[in-house]
Amino acid sequence: MMTQIWKGDNVFAVTPVLAGPCQITQIKKQATDGYEAVQIAFGTRKAKNIKKPQSGHVKTLDLKPAHLREFRVKETPDIKIGDTITVETFAVGDKINVVGTSKGKGFQGVVKRHGFGGFRKTHGNKDQERMPGSIGPKGPAHVFKGTKMAGRMGGNRITIPNLEIIEVDAENNLIYIKGAIPGAINSLILISGEGELKVNLKKEATPEITQTAPEANSGATPEAAQESEAEEVKAEVKKETEEIKTEEKKEFEKYPNVGESTGWSILNPEHKENYQIGKASGLIGMLILSQMNFDVVYLIGNILNKIKNGLTLNIDRMFH
Repeated sequence: MMTQIWKGDNVFAVTPVLAGPCQITQIKKQATDGYEAVQIAFGTRKAKNIKKPQSGHVKTLDLKPAHLREFRVKETPDIKIGDTITVETFAVGDKINVVGTSKGKGFQGVVKRHGFGGFRKTHGNKDQERMPGSIGPKGPAHVFKGTKMAGRMGGNRITIPNLEIIEVDAENNLIYIKGAIPGAINSLILISGEGELKVNLKKEATPEITQTAPEANSGATPEAAQESEAEEVKAEVKKETEEIKTEEKKEFEKYPNVGESTGWSILNPEHKENYQIGKASGLIGMLILSQMNFDVVYLIGNILNKIKNGLTLNIDRMFH
């Protein structure tokens, strides 16, 4: 299944491949085997599903491999049996060759298998649109080998060279290969490339040892600790309340003569005193002075003073 990866302003269509870890199970040499090759194991499966010759072949390594494959090499690298190959042996930008088995499509006709154009669909042709037509002359009286005809399609070993690696995910053993590769999802592919084969690059995480300092009140009971936390919370709340009251008092002190200009009579902001609103004709209502800016109160008072022949309302200042 393909996906895409962004590199700056460029996007690449890639195929994610799970590659490794793979263990080296055998090293073949020219002197003993007639050719240079490295055999590796990939995956795991149940022991009962592995044939006895293959199980005995990797018995000393304590492996239960799902696949065993060989890779031809020009020279045997400096490796030994049991070494592990991970995706970290590849790097971004490497050119690789991918070998896989193409998807099987069953028995197909010449139009799909070889791209024949077919016959005309107009008058005079019946049931001939996808027919192959003539398959040879009368003289030889036989069909030549290699003639393009209907038959089994797909399921072939295909090699795609010079594919580029776009990204390497060492943590999840994934490599992202640019473009499409042969085979169905979850099928086995072989990846090879030029360069030095690097093994045993996966670093194991070392446990971090830390020592915590002993608590000062290690002998205190849980109840005492809870009471101490409650006292701290109460102290913080009390401090915040005092700060809020101080800020409110400063706001009142900014307007010491508000009553003279607006018709309000402010006796003491700290107490619940009656305020007298100027005379206003036909005005009946209540004004609640709660969390209100005194600039707004000043403006309302000026408007009320301009209204004549009104009535007097007494309201209580409400505090929260």
